Amino acid sequence: MKQFELAGSKSSNVKKYQFWRHDNKPIELWSNKVIFEKINYIHRNPVEAGLVFKAEDYVYSSAIDYSGEKGRLNGVVVCK
Repeated sequence: MKQFELAGSKSSNVKKYQFWRHDNKPIELWSNKVIFEKINYIHRNPVEAGLVFKAEDYVYSSAIDYSGEKGRLNGVVVCK
């Protein structure tokens, strides 16, 4: 709670605690092409960060579900 209070004290529009960042940029998912671009971008993040060689190898990624295998997380809906 101390960290959330500290973050809140640095922002003029927060009364006490700040839990999320205010600098995100929402992107409208208006077509299947855009959806797949964003899914691929998210799946590539651990690869680009050097954590794994293949997106499917990252433990908490849904990339493995998209490769035809079953990942660790439940409730992943694969779009085709």
